[in-house]
Amino acid sequence: MKNKLRNKYQELRTGISSEEIETKSIEIANNLLKLPIWSYNFYHLFLTISEKKEIDTQPILHILQGKDKNIVLSKADLETCELNNYLLTDSTVIKKNKWNIPEPKDGIEIPASSIEVVFVPLLAFDQLGHRVGYGKGFYDLFLAGCNQNVIKIGLSLFEAEEKIPEILISDVPLDYCVTPLKTYKFKK
Repeated sequence: MKNKLRNKYQELRTGISSEEIETKSIEIANNLLKLPIWSYNFYHLFLTISEKKEIDTQPILHILQGKDKNIVLSKADLETCELNNYLLTDSTVIKKNKWNIPEPKDGIEIPASSIEVVFVPLLAFDQLGHRVGYGKGFYDLFLAGCNQNVIKIGLSLFEAEEKIPEILISDVPLDYCVTPLKTYKFKK
């Protein structure tokens, strides 16, 4: 069933124009400004895989930089399915990996336990805060290693599914999911 959802939302994305992604991404960034999350210091952000027509995270990056926040980016270890986290600085070199994911080449490593807010990529999510990603488990493993109070915010171009079946014990639910039209808050 998760694979059906993956396919459905990957197909929906193919029908979106770059202009529509840009507009929806700005709307999502504006909706994020209304959340009570801006008093923290360390924010984990994913960089957009434009080939997969993901939300453009540049507007969020600009907000974080404007608020003088510490921005943490990940580099995927394709062998272990782990994310290594690095502080974004003026000297950070960004390079695409074999899956076209832009990531830092290296830098100042930040432990997952220091990260306070995580913006989570996804393909689909439901009204209970469960998400479907690309299926490799990188983010579930990463979120499990964060401190228990970390705020997990999904970013979606589309609205919620009613319920995602086949939730695993290792699936880490979101606290919020922000779309162009609505912000979903999930119970803890």
